[in-house]
Amino acid sequence: MLRLLIVDDNEAMRNLLRERLADHYEIFDTGDPERALAEALEHKPDAILLDLMMPNFSGFEVCQTLASLSFTQQIPIFIVSGEDPIKYKSFCQNLGASGYFQKPVDFKYLKARLVAVLSAKIAERRAEVRIRLRVALSLKGIDQQGTPFEDLTVTENISANGFLCGCKATMKKDSTVEVFLCSEGEKYVGTARIVRIDSPETPYLRYGLCFVRKTGDWVLK
Repeated sequence: MLRLLIVDDNEAMRNLLRERLADHYEIFDTGDPERALAEALEHKPDAILLDLMMPNFSGFEVCQTLASLSFTQQIPIFIVSGEDPIKYKSFCQNLGASGYFQKPVDFKYLKARLVAVLSAKIAERRAEVRIRLRVALSLKGIDQQGTPFEDLTVTENISANGFLCGCKATMKKDSTVEVFLCSEGEKYVGTARIVRIDSPETPYLRYGLCFVRKTGDWVLK
Protein backbone atom coordinates (compact mmCIF):
# COMPACT_ATOMS: atom_id res chain seq x y z
CA MET A 1 0.00 0.00 0.00
CA LEU A 2 1.25 3.48 -0.88
CA ARG A 3 2.09 5.81 2.00
CA LEU A 4 1.00 9.38 2.66
CA LEU A 5 2.48 11.80 5.18
CA ILE A 6 0.12 14.56 6.39
CA VAL A 7 1.68 17.69 7.90
CA ASP A 8 -0.94 19.99 9.44
CA ASP A 9 -1.18 21.61 12.88
CA ASN A 10 -4.98 21.24 12.82
CA GLU A 11 -5.82 17.88 14.37
CA ALA A 12 -9.37 17.90 13.00
CA MET A 13 -8.02 18.37 9.48
CA ARG A 14 -5.50 15.57 9.92
CA ASN A 15 -8.28 13.28 11.12
CA LEU A 16 -10.49 14.21 8.17
CA LEU A 17 -7.73 13.53 5.64
CA ARG A 18 -6.95 10.24 7.34
CA GLU A 19 -10.63 9.23 7.33
CA ARG A 20 -11.14 10.04 3.64
CA LEU A 21 -7.86 8.53 2.36
CA ALA A 22 -7.12 5.59 4.67
CA ASP A 23 -8.95 3.11 2.42
CA HIS A 24 -6.31 3.50 -0.27
CA TYR A 25 -3.19 4.71 1.56
CA GLU A 26 -1.21 4.03 4.70
CA ILE A 27 -1.35 7.31 6.60
CA PHE A 28 1.24 8.95 8.84
CA ASP A 29 0.76 12.43 10.24
CA THR A 30 2.29 15.11 12.39
CA GLY A 31 1.04 18.43 13.72
CA ASP A 32 4.58 19.73 14.14
CA PRO A 33 6.05 21.18 10.93
CA GLU A 34 9.54 20.92 12.38
CA ARG A 35 9.05 17.13 12.51
CA ALA A 36 8.12 16.90 8.81
CA LEU A 37 11.60 16.11 7.56
CA ALA A 38 12.24 13.48 10.24
CA GLU A 39 8.86 11.87 9.53
CA ALA A 40 9.58 11.82 5.79
CA LEU A 41 12.95 10.16 6.34
CA GLU A 42 11.49 7.64 8.77
CA HIS A 43 8.36 6.60 6.87
CA LYS A 44 9.54 7.19 3.27
CA PRO A 45 6.10 8.33 2.06
CA ASP A 46 5.07 8.20 -1.59
CA ALA A 47 3.50 11.66 -1.26
CA ILE A 48 3.13 14.44 1.31
CA LEU A 49 0.04 16.55 2.07
CA LEU A 50 1.21 19.84 3.54
CA ASP A 51 -0.56 22.77 5.18
CA LEU A 52 0.89 26.26 4.68
CA MET A 53 0.06 28.33 7.73
CA MET A 54 1.55 26.63 10.78
CA PRO A 55 3.35 27.99 13.84
CA ASN A 56 7.15 28.35 14.08
CA PHE A 57 7.95 26.69 10.76
CA SER A 58 5.70 27.50 7.78
CA GLY A 59 4.61 25.14 5.04
CA PHE A 60 6.61 27.24 2.57
CA GLU A 61 9.80 26.44 4.45
CA VAL A 62 8.88 22.76 4.78
CA CYS A 63 8.12 22.50 1.05
CA GLN A 64 11.36 24.21 0.06
CA THR A 65 13.41 22.02 2.41
CA LEU A 66 11.85 18.75 1.27
CA ALA A 67 12.14 19.69 -2.42
CA SER A 68 15.81 20.63 -2.11
CA LEU A 69 17.20 17.60 -0.24
CA SER A 70 18.33 14.58 -2.24
CA PHE A 71 16.63 12.12 0.15
CA THR A 72 13.19 13.73 -0.22
CA GLN A 73 13.16 15.77 -3.43
CA GLN A 74 11.46 13.02 -5.45
CA ILE A 75 8.47 12.85 -3.07
CA PRO A 76 5.47 14.70 -4.58
CA ILE A 77 4.21 17.45 -2.26
CA PHE A 78 0.57 18.52 -2.36
CA ILE A 79 -0.36 21.75 -0.60
CA VAL A 80 -3.68 21.52 1.31
CA SER A 81 -4.42 25.01 2.61
CA GLY A 82 -7.17 27.43 3.53
CA GLU A 83 -5.31 30.17 1.68
CA ASP A 84 -6.55 31.38 -1.71
CA PRO A 85 -4.64 29.55 -4.48
CA ILE A 86 -4.53 32.75 -6.55
CA LYS A 87 -2.25 34.18 -3.89
CA TYR A 88 0.09 31.25 -3.28
CA LYS A 89 -0.33 28.48 -5.88
CA SER A 90 2.36 29.62 -8.33
CA PHE A 91 4.77 30.40 -5.52
CA CYS A 92 4.33 26.92 -4.02
CA GLN A 93 4.85 25.29 -7.41
CA ASN A 94 8.07 27.24 -7.79
CA LEU A 95 9.16 25.78 -4.45
CA GLY A 96 8.54 22.27 -5.79
CA ALA A 97 4.89 21.47 -4.97
CA SER A 98 3.06 19.09 -7.35
CA GLY A 99 -0.41 20.41 -6.58
CA TYR A 100 -2.45 22.94 -4.58
CA PHE A 101 -5.82 22.17 -2.94
CA GLN A 102 -7.87 24.77 -1.08
CA LYS A 103 -9.83 23.86 2.03
CA PRO A 104 -12.55 22.65 2.16
CA VAL A 105 -10.93 19.96 0.06
CA ASP A 106 -12.48 18.55 -3.10
CA PHE A 107 -11.59 14.95 -2.22
CA LYS A 108 -12.63 13.57 -5.59
CA TYR A 109 -10.13 15.86 -7.30
CA LEU A 110 -7.46 15.24 -4.66
CA LYS A 111 -7.77 11.45 -5.03
CA ALA A 112 -7.64 11.69 -8.82
CA ARG A 113 -4.55 13.88 -8.70
CA LEU A 114 -2.81 11.54 -6.25
CA VAL A 115 -3.53 8.55 -8.49
CA ALA A 116 -2.25 10.36 -11.59
CA VAL A 117 1.00 11.57 -10.04
CA LEU A 118 1.80 8.39 -8.13
CA SER A 119 0.95 6.12 -11.07
CA ALA A 120 3.37 8.04 -13.28
CA LYS A 121 6.02 7.85 -10.57
CA ILE A 122 5.59 4.08 -10.15
CA ALA A 123 5.62 3.45 -13.91
CA GLU A 124 8.86 5.38 -14.30
CA ARG A 125 10.44 3.61 -11.34
CA ARG A 126 9.52 0.20 -12.74
CA ALA A 127 10.65 0.98 -16.27
CA GLU A 128 14.29 1.51 -15.46
CA VAL A 129 16.57 1.87 -12.47
CA ARG A 130 17.50 5.51 -11.88
CA ILE A 131 20.46 6.86 -9.97
CA ARG A 132 20.43 10.21 -8.21
CA LEU A 133 23.35 11.97 -9.88
CA ARG A 134 24.03 15.55 -10.90
CA VAL A 135 25.41 15.70 -14.44
CA ALA A 136 26.00 18.98 -16.28
CA LEU A 137 24.26 19.00 -19.68
CA SER A 138 23.57 21.34 -22.55
CA LEU A 139 20.19 20.86 -24.25
CA LYS A 140 19.55 22.23 -27.72
CA GLY A 141 16.21 22.19 -29.46
CA ILE A 142 13.08 24.07 -30.53
CA ASP A 143 10.71 25.42 -27.88
CA GLN A 144 6.91 25.43 -27.90
CA GLN A 145 6.86 28.73 -29.84
CA GLY A 146 9.15 27.36 -32.56
CA THR A 147 12.20 29.27 -31.35
CA PRO A 148 15.62 27.56 -31.20
CA PHE A 149 17.13 27.43 -27.71
CA GLU A 150 20.19 26.22 -25.87
CA ASP A 151 19.99 25.67 -22.10
CA LEU A 152 22.63 24.62 -19.58
CA THR A 153 21.18 22.39 -16.88
CA VAL A 154 22.03 19.73 -14.29
CA THR A 155 20.29 16.37 -13.98
CA GLU A 156 18.41 15.34 -10.83
CA ASN A 157 18.70 11.65 -11.68
CA ILE A 158 19.84 9.51 -14.59
CA SER A 159 19.37 6.02 -16.03
CA ALA A 160 21.04 4.07 -18.81
CA ASN A 161 18.59 5.53 -21.31
CA GLY A 162 17.33 8.78 -19.86
CA PHE A 163 17.41 11.51 -17.25
CA LEU A 164 15.36 14.06 -15.30
CA CYS A 165 16.34 17.73 -15.30
CA GLY A 166 15.00 21.26 -15.24
CA CYS A 167 14.93 23.50 -18.30
CA LYS A 168 14.11 27.17 -18.82
CA ALA A 169 12.61 26.51 -22.26
CA THR A 170 8.96 25.51 -22.57
CA MET A 171 8.65 22.34 -24.63
CA LYS A 172 5.89 19.96 -25.62
CA LYS A 173 5.71 16.32 -24.63
CA ASP A 174 7.24 14.04 -27.30
CA SER A 175 9.43 16.83 -28.69
CA THR A 176 13.16 16.08 -28.93
CA VAL A 177 16.39 17.80 -27.93
CA GLU A 178 20.05 17.24 -28.68
CA VAL A 179 22.01 16.35 -25.54
CA PHE A 180 25.60 17.36 -24.81
CA LEU A 181 27.76 16.45 -21.81
CA CYS A 182 29.54 19.50 -20.39
CA SER A 183 32.18 17.95 -18.12
CA GLU A 184 35.12 18.70 -20.44
CA GLY A 185 33.86 21.03 -23.10
CA GLU A 186 30.73 19.93 -24.98
CA LYS A 187 30.38 16.31 -26.09
CA TYR A 188 27.36 15.28 -28.12
CA VAL A 189 25.82 12.09 -26.73
CA GLY A 190 22.52 11.80 -28.59
CA THR A 191 18.92 12.89 -29.05
CA ALA A 192 16.32 12.52 -26.30
CA ARG A 193 12.52 12.69 -26.31
CA ILE A 194 10.44 14.34 -23.60
CA VAL A 195 8.29 11.64 -22.00
CA ARG A 196 7.13 13.53 -18.88
CA ILE A 197 6.67 17.14 -17.77
CA ASP A 198 6.57 18.03 -14.06
CA SER A 199 5.18 21.25 -12.52
CA PRO A 200 3.71 22.47 -15.84
CA GLU A 201 2.55 25.80 -14.38
CA THR A 202 5.96 26.90 -13.10
CA PRO A 203 8.53 29.06 -14.93
CA TYR A 204 11.27 26.43 -14.62
CA LEU A 205 9.86 23.10 -15.78
CA ARG A 206 11.25 19.65 -14.97
CA TYR A 207 11.40 17.20 -17.84
CA GLY A 208 11.82 13.44 -17.95
CA LEU A 209 13.69 12.51 -21.14
CA CYS A 210 14.45 9.21 -22.82
CA PHE A 211 17.12 8.77 -25.49
CA VAL A 212 15.87 7.87 -28.95
CA ARG A 213 19.40 7.83 -30.32
CA LYS A 214 22.75 7.65 -28.52
CA THR A 215 25.83 8.35 -30.62
CA GLY A 216 28.32 9.03 -27.83
CA ASP A 217 29.26 7.71 -24.41
CA TRP A 218 26.44 8.41 -21.95
CA VAL A 219 27.18 8.41 -18.22
CA LEU A 220 25.58 4.98 -17.69
CA LYS A 221 25.97 2.07 -20.10
